[in-house]
Amino acid sequence: MSRKLSLQDLNRVLASLDAPRNGQALYALMSGFCLAGLMLASAESALAKADNLWGVIWGVMALLTALLCVNTTGLLLMDQARGQPVRDVADAFSAAWRTTPRMLLVIVSMLLLASVGVGLLLLCLRAVRLPWVGAPFFALLVPLGVVLLGAVAFSGVVLVGPLTGPSVWTGHGVADTVRMQLRQLRHGPLEAAALMAAALLISGLVSAVVSLIVVSGGRAWAFVVVWWTGIDVPAQQLMAGLFGYGLRSLGAAGAPVSVTPLGMSALVGGGVVFAVALVLPTLVYLRACCAVYLVLQDAAQAEMRAAGAAESRWV
Repeated sequence: MSRKLSLQDLNRVLASLDAPRNGQALYALMSGFCLAGLMLASAESALAKADNLWGVIWGVMALLTALLCVNTTGLLLMDQARGQPVRDVADAFSAAWRTTPRMLLVIVSMLLLASVGVGLLLLCLRAVRLPWVGAPFFALLVPLGVVLLGAVAFSGVVLVGPLTGPSVWTGHGVADTVRMQLRQLRHGPLEAAALMAAALLISGLVSAVVSLIVVSGGRAWAFVVVWWTGIDVPAQQLMAGLFGYGLRSLGAAGAPVSVTPLGMSALVGGGVVFAVALVLPTLVYLRACCAVYLVLQDAAQAEMRAAGAAESRWV
């Protein structure tokens, strides 16, 4: 019987709001995202020049950089969540090279398990065209298919996606992580769903607050700059960098563009704000995933101790 959630467990997830105080994790995530963004821009530029080879190379490098960035940040946040001294960014980056392949192997393993179940379901669907037994068999397959596909989607959103990283960041291997996820799916899916809902709610609130600050502050700043200084930069361009747009995207949208030093500075400064606005909710979400994993692990260990104590009493 799974342990019920307590207010202390929810408080541990709520404590993920202190993630921005982890300066090393903030630096690692922001620098990694900026580097991955530059690589994506290089890939877009190469594809625009019909250089597909370099476009693919830059795209793959951007994806690998993002994975290493997330792993490095996750290791730093896991140290914070466990109450341990936060390691140096260089040490976390070195460890991320070892944890990234394990994460990918866990995801591939879970995808293979899901594909086996879905493949069997598709094979069974072939039998619905048989006479006499096809219609009754299809009536049985409908609830089975709904439950199976729903369980696959639930596992991906609640278990595989959020908990693979924290399990690997604590030093567990591929087999241990896969067993943990399957055990949680069998014995405590609702507890995991409730905790992940709290994590998503917290990160969503942070994202809403950051978006409010960026949008309101950006509009006020654009008005003040144009009114007070009278610079010849369109207000749309002053706001574009705040939402990750550049000169090319503005030109494609038909917006007025000012290719001047002040206009370029506005895009660069807005890009910095956009990077910070993107990093903060991501940082809180990763920290919340670490907290959810630790709560579930503590619950599993408590159940094992309770089962061992009950077995010893019977003996």
